[in-house]
Amino acid sequence: MSTQELFVAAARNCLCANRKHPSVPQSVDLATQVLAVDLGLKPALLYDLNGACAEQVQQYLSSLQAFQLVSKSLLTMDLNGNTLIVNPVTVISNLEQVLNDSSVAVIDICHSLDKPSIINPLTEELNGMVQNLLLLLRDAEQLREAEKPLYVEDKCEPWNLCTAFGLLLGYPITYWFNQTKSFENCLSMTPLMVTTAAVTWQADAAGHFCQLYSFSVPEALLNETHLKLEHWKLCLQKRFQQQNNLQDLKFCQTTVTLPSVCL
Repeated sequence: MSTQELFVAAARNCLCANRKHPSVPQSVDLATQVLAVDLGLKPALLYDLNGACAEQVQQYLSSLQAFQLVSKSLLTMDLNGNTLIVNPVTVISNLEQVLNDSSVAVIDICHSLDKPSIINPLTEELNGMVQNLLLLLRDAEQLREAEKPLYVEDKCEPWNLCTAFGLLLGYPITYWFNQTKSFENCLSMTPLMVTTAAVTWQADAAGHFCQLYSFSVPEALLNETHLKLEHWKLCLQKRFQQQNNLQDLKFCQTTVTLPSVCL
C-alpha cells in the first residue's frame, strides 16, 4: 500500500462514528493535517470530521505510529469533549513564548464593549490557563507511552475554550470574552481580516491542497497586531523550509463583515 492508502485505511478503520466513515478526501485532508502537526508546521489539530471519540482518534494515531507514518511523540488530548492531536514539543514551545514575550495577541471581544480591544498585559486568569496547559503537557509522557488520550476535564472548567483553542492551534491572534456574563461578542458587522495558510501534499500525481490555518483579526487592530502576524508568518516559513514532505506554502488574506460571528 502507498503512504496515502495507509493513512486512508487507518482513518476508515478507526474513525467510524454513527456508522459513518470519513470519506477518502476527508481522510487525505486529515492525513495532511497530521503530517503538518508531526512536522511542527502546526502545533495541534482539532478533530471535527464526525463524532469519533478521543479513544478512536487515539487508535487512529496509534495505527499511524505503528506504520511509522508519524512520530511517537504525538498525543491525543480531550479538552472538554473536544479532541485534538497535539505535538507537545511545539505546543510547549509556543506557550512558553506566550508567557515570556507575549507572542500572541489576545483580543477582548466581550459583548458589552463598543469595539474589540487587545488585552495587554495578559490577565492573571489567562496566565494561569497557559501555565496549567504547560503543566498538563509536561506531565503527559506516561499517557503517551500507554497510548491513552490526555483528558482535561475539571481543570479546564473555568477556561475560555475559544482562547485555549487559539493558543493550542498556534494562532498569533486569539479571542477572549467573559463567559460568566455572556457567550455573545462584539464582532457583529465588524470588518475582519481573515488570514489563511495552506500547503499541498504530493502524495499522488494530483496532489492534495490543504488549509492548515484560518484565523481573523479586526481590521481596526491591524496596526497593533502587525508585528505578531509577521513574526508568525516568518516562523512558519522557516519551519516549512526545514522539511520536504509538504509543498507550496501559500498565504491568503481577505476581509469579511458578518452580521454575527460564532466562535
